Amino acid sequence: MTAPSAATGTPDRGAQPLLAVRDLAKHYGGEARFLRAPQALVRAVDGVDLDIYPGETLGLVGESGSGKSTVGRLVLRLEAATRGQVVFEGRNLSALTRSELRPVRQRMQIVFQDPYSALNPRMRVGDFVAEPFIVHGLLPRADERQSRVEKLFQQVGLDPASMRRFPHEFSGGQRQRINIARALALQPRFIVADEPITALDVSIQAQIVNLLQDLQEQLGLTYLFIAHDLSMVRYLCQHVAVMLRGRIVETGPAESVFGAPRHPYTQALLSALPIPDPVRERLRQRIVFDPRDFQPAPDAALREVAPRHFVLD
Repeated sequence: MTAPSAATGTPDRGAQPLLAVRDLAKHYGGEARFLRAPQALVRAVDGVDLDIYPGETLGLVGESGSGKSTVGRLVLRLEAATRGQVVFEGRNLSALTRSELRPVRQRMQIVFQDPYSALNPRMRVGDFVAEPFIVHGLLPRADERQSRVEKLFQQVGLDPASMRRFPHEFSGGQRQRINIARALALQPRFIVADEPITALDVSIQAQIVNLLQDLQEQLGLTYLFIAHDLSMVRYLCQHVAVMLRGRIVETGPAESVFGAPRHPYTQALLSALPIPDPVRERLRQRIVFDPRDFQPAPDAALREVAPRHFVLD
């Protein structure tokens, strides 16, 4: 696959997918509770198929409430799926017991949206980054853990001398670097980045994105990058999937989806992107799409409209 010029990953789409998601769904409500009427059924995720290849960054985009973050949690089995399969490194995670899943979790990590709430405010940040080693019974000696944490701090651009400080003593960008260091602690192969730059200032967003790119090159990481910022997705990701109301409506190589969007919702999203040219910005025509008009048939399926570029019929 030909990647956008700014994207640095080197996905191998000739290999087997590192992560394969099939018919993944998560429904809430729809059942009666004691002395209560049945709740309305909410199809937060409703039949998602995704393939993410080694070394690739797949961008998952869509409006708030479309199901993006739920997909990320289902992939990591932080939530149980209503149906579907998640196959990681050839293993069906949906069929694993908690004890069988434990070693797999070392290979899959997450970076959350809010860098402060993801930290324990009562724990020194060095201890926070070292905690995965204790949980998984690795590096039993304290000096080994400290040495490893120091290297992790250096790897994400932090001074190891700050390991004794508490989260409130850091800026937002520094806190997110701490969370990234913890995610890297167990040397994962796959990371879900759940809107990791949304809560940061614009200048800091660029620093975190560049850090993620550098780490991908150095460590051979694979990302599921969940975001609202389409310009950042275009810069960072080689492959893009667009979600609406729990469904993937369009997916394909970034240059194909951004260059020739086919689904009306994707066209509307891209038409809303500001243009850094005052003349062209004044002439920009926005496309209006009403999500209430999105009512795909139960048997609607993704159809290939260009090489590896699929649109929901």
